[in-house]
Amino acid sequence: MDNLLISACLLGISCRYDGESREYDLKGLEKKFNLIPVCPEIYGGLPTPRVPSEIAGDMVLNREGKNVTAQYNKGARETLRMAKLFDAKYALLKAKSPSCGKDRVYDGSFTGTLVRGEGITTKLLKENGVEIFTEDEIDLLLEKQAK
Repeated sequence: MDNLLISACLLGISCRYDGESREYDLKGLEKKFNLIPVCPEIYGGLPTPRVPSEIAGDMVLNREGKNVTAQYNKGARETLRMAKLFDAKYALLKAKSPSCGKDRVYDGSFTGTLVRGEGITTKLLKENGVEIFTEDEIDLLLEKQAK
């Protein structure tokens, strides 16, 4: 079976910014892949719970205005290390997250406004050949794996 990096929050692990857990329907992914849970924000040294953060230009700022870009970059590097260690060609990451978002992320205004873009970890993983999916694309991932 192939290894799959997966945002730990999608598995119901309480690592979300708000400290809550939420389980998602993984549609049997655990039968098709070896799941490797990751949380770039924790790998970067941020606590749980933590002040929400959004990408603002070339920085990641939390709602209090603190620059947390260094923590997000560190978390991305550590997640890439996990991808290489486990030879993971795919990652299933949390949509819209400043770490894990794919295609769309929040705009930095903390108003719920989405813009085209990708999270810090997503960008680094893609640059290193890891194909990214979100929880909204599990069917696409399963199709890809079946080929």
